Amino acid sequence: MSSYSEEQISQKVSDVICELFELDADEVTPQANLYEDLDIDSIDAVDLVVELKKWSGKKIQPEDFKNVRTVEDVIQAVIELMQE
Repeated sequence: MSSYSEEQISQKVSDVICELFELDADEVTPQANLYEDLDIDSIDAVDLVVELKKWSGKKIQPEDFKNVRTVEDVIQAVIELMQE
């Protein structure tokens, strides 16, 4: 188990999404749909996975993120990875 709390992971995911895609923090809500609300495409999603991999130190498989649709989905995927 990592030393990061769910809150810290949630904050980091939000920060990474804001920085990578130049979004305002108030747009990046847990319910925000990555593709529809935040206009993130599949190539952007790969960049997101790369950044989260650097931060977490975990090997992230693209299939871990294939069902990710919202910011909350990303957070939950990272939490699960951190618990492995």
